[in-house]
Amino acid sequence: MPLSPFVFDASAENFNRLVLENSNKGPVLVHFWTPKAGPCFILMPRLIKLAGEYGGKFLLVMLNTDDLPELARRFGVNSVPTVKFFWRGEVAHTIHGADPDSSFRQVLDRFIAGDANRAHALGVAAWQSGNVQQARMLLANAAMAEPDNLAIPRDLAKLLWAEGDGEQALKLLDSLPPDARSEPEIARLHAHLNLAETARLAPPLAELDTRLAHDAGDLDAHYQRAAVLLAADDFAGAMEELLFIARADRGFRRDIGRTSLLALFDLLGSAHPLTRQYRQALSESLH
Repeated sequence: MPLSPFVFDASAENFNRLVLENSNKGPVLVHFWTPKAGPCFILMPRLIKLAGEYGGKFLLVMLNTDDLPELARRFGVNSVPTVKFFWRGEVAHTIHGADPDSSFRQVLDRFIAGDANRAHALGVAAWQSGNVQQARMLLANAAMAEPDNLAIPRDLAKLLWAEGDGEQALKLLDSLPPDARSEPEIARLHAHLNLAETARLAPPLAELDTRLAHDAGDLDAHYQRAAVLLAADDFAGAMEELLFIARADRGFRRDIGRTSLLALFDLLGSAHPLTRQYRQALSESLH
């Protein structure tokens, strides 16, 4: 029997339905406890009171670790009380011990702010605290829940790049709808990441120069050369290559010459001499 409309006891039979399935509808808190530990009895009534105050905005599930040791081991519970916050079938947050109510409210309020918004906020917070895998899961779920919010794939792409997964970061941005990819913030992030990833994989400058000596119109070689020069902090050389591409073919890799120049203008700032020089040259070449 339920302890209240929003509080239930876990069993081996009902755990998947009660916790994992319901966490696709909203947050589910699982209180791992044992009758042998006094702090569990201090925390339990506080959690039940919170569940009542929040009026069904989250589900509270009590899991007796003496009765269900396999579930406790499955989720890495080594001490009690432990409260795990489940969202979309995964553990999104954990509180160890009988923390004050304010700690639970702070996390709950992030979740209850709205599915995508709370996952986005929690994902960024998890990344900032070093929980990379949790951050990736939360941001990916948020992106699926609110595909029109471009801040979410933007932050996920930045996370992937920072963690050394540049290929996946670019694939994520490439998978966005055409209208989203053309948004200035996304287009310029894509340009930054693409240049950095291209520089990482590009052959030496001497090899690129040989290719261009045989075919001066090889736009791939020009782009790789721009990336390598930029990695060496030769902004003028990189921008010259990108200007060549923009003038030669606006359709090359979705106008990557122009969007890359715009990204570099943002990076250097509008007052930088190179920004002024190449912004004017770009404008003249496109009109």
